[in-house]
Amino acid sequence: MLLPVTPTLGVALAVLLAFAATVAAGASLGRAREIVVAGLRAAVQLALVSLLIGWVVRSPGPLPGFLALMFAVAVWTAGRRITTNRTWWWAALPIGAGVVPVVGALLLTGLVPVRGIALIPVAGILIGGALTATVLGGRRALDELGTRWGEVEAGMALGLLDRDARLEIARPAASDALLPGLDQTRTVGLVTLPGAFVGMLLGGASPVEAGAVQLFVLVALMAVQAVAVALVLELVARGRLHRG
Repeated sequence: MLLPVTPTLGVALAVLLAFAATVAAGASLGRAREIVVAGLRAAVQLALVSLLIGWVVRSPGPLPGFLALMFAVAVWTAGRRITTNRTWWWAALPIGAGVVPVVGALLLTGLVPVRGIALIPVAGILIGGALTATVLGGRRALDELGTRWGEVEAGMALGLLDRDARLEIARPAASDALLPGLDQTRTVGLVTLPGAFVGMLLGGASPVEAGAVQLFVLVALMAVQAVAVALVLELVARGRLHRG
């Protein structure tokens, strides 16, 4: 076992969490409390989800409901990160449009069987990637429009449609949301060994099998994130997602 579940692990986690919060507070980053809350939530949620997944894996009936719950939480989290008004629910579109076709294709081709032990991790990775890309793309696009609104108005004064004027300003900023995924893919094996690769090795797979699965995950993530960023940018440009 890579990390044995012992009291020592609990102490190490508590120290790391306190250290992260202390650094954030000392640097006046304004996120110290959020770091502590996020760490505690993660501990509680993972404990509950670990028990729930054990049940879902053994019983195929709850699987669709569990996947729907994952998607709903991702939409809520992404939407509320982008805006606090009632337009947050539009985050469902970029996340769903990126994840659903990819997962569907994997099931139809038989690359991923309709079993919880295989489908839940794959869907979780893809939904998580779409969530991150949607949040980063949406926030960066809206931030850019907020600081450069004069340029948007200038574009409209020159005859551009509202959508096109917003796109000209927001597109370069929103595209930065793809950088984390691109950098992870470019440096895989050289800088980092991602979770899927390490997990398969620990599970007894050969290095070649682990590498093939990790490559698939990275390429699928890039596809999902590209769709998510493109659609969240379009929603912002059309005024569907806004901050009022």
